[in-house]
Amino acid sequence: MITNLNQHLPDNHPRVKEFFLARQPILNNEQDLVAYELLFRRASSGPANVVDDLAATASVIAHASELGISNVIGNSLGFFNVDAAVLMCDFVNFLPSDKVVLEILETVEITHELVERVAILVEQGFTFALDDVISHSEELRNLLPLIKIIKIDITAMSYSELAKLADHFRHEGKLLLAEKVETVEQFQSCLELGFHYFQGYYFARPVILSGKKLAPSQIAIMQLMALIMADAETAEIERNIKKDASLVLTLLRLANTPGVGVTQRIDSLGQALTVLGRRQLQRWLQIILYAEHNKGSHFTSPLLQLATTRGKLLELITEKLRPDNRSMADTAFTVGIMSLMDTLFGQSMEEILDQVSVVDEVTDALLYRKGFYGDLLKLAEYIEQIEKTGALLIPTLQKLELSIEDLYALQLTAFEWSNNVSGCV
Repeated sequence: MITNLNQHLPDNHPRVKEFFLARQPILNNEQDLVAYELLFRRASSGPANVVDDLAATASVIAHASELGISNVIGNSLGFFNVDAAVLMCDFVNFLPSDKVVLEILETVEITHELVERVAILVEQGFTFALDDVISHSEELRNLLPLIKIIKIDITAMSYSELAKLADHFRHEGKLLLAEKVETVEQFQSCLELGFHYFQGYYFARPVILSGKKLAPSQIAIMQLMALIMADAETAEIERNIKKDASLVLTLLRLANTPGVGVTQRIDSLGQALTVLGRRQLQRWLQIILYAEHNKGSHFTSPLLQLATTRGKLLELITEKLRPDNRSMADTAFTVGIMSLMDTLFGQSMEEILDQVSVVDEVTDALLYRKGFYGDLLKLAEYIEQIEKTGALLIPTLQKLELSIEDLYALQLTAFEWSNNVSGCV
């Protein structure tokens, strides 16, 4: 029997304020961003507990629908965990069928009623994945034809077991998604086994390459950043930018991005520099460094998305906590965006900081996670990997004197801003 949303949603559904929200990137075999899994964890009972309470899940889905899924996931797909109770409720239809993948939890009992319900939702255009599959058990037989994606936790089995399982489901015509991929080596192994999608933070782990040099385009951007930090004349900055036509075009697109606050179209580099100002120009150059690394990928670069989201979230939190200090918010953005440059450049953070002049507080945050900015950076990292580090969220929020509700709202703003910006570079 299909139950109704209103039976389970309180009038003002305040439960959403008790959740931490995380979005975890899902990449394809070209390492382009294709989806996010949206994770909601209770603040009260610990981040390791999946939200499986019907009323709580209803609140989350209703809230996400009100906000607009696209504000959170941009042009990507969104994976949502669902249990039997959620599937049997009509509020699944609050979600846009073409934008989401419903991920059936491993704890769900496969009943005749459940299979019938999934079949109806597939007819309505929904896509289904099976979560944490560890075997091709007999009880999956009736459900499997309705499932498109099989998610496999690669930490739960040996290479030979993984190979056998992957081979079985590949022959069943399923798309394979490797979960908890934390190293480049694990990614390569799963790629060889025929996996199609990958979830985990291997792409954000620095792989230090001895003697690696920056690309000419990256050097040019670093030189521009140095000019800004040295307070060079605007004419000199403009001359340097004009040496690179693609950089001019990118800055013009960024100057016209929603969120910059411009009411009329910017059509010249001089206008763009005037409107952006040096503070904004510096941050756009930092962003473009990530775009140069994945030229042609645009918003599909997971590193670009992660860096811009971190930078904006740290800036927004600082604006909230230190509303009278604009320069602190700028510094927070720099910490967030620079925190992944060791991965971007294949150099140690120490080497990068030798090339870029930053204040001591930024160095302390990036190298040692110390000070106010270090706490902000730790908070962002804890959210990103909420399943492993979620227990550290509450103490960090308390130290910063930031509420869960405020964090949630700031995250959503950061997600939307990152989605807009990443599509422009």
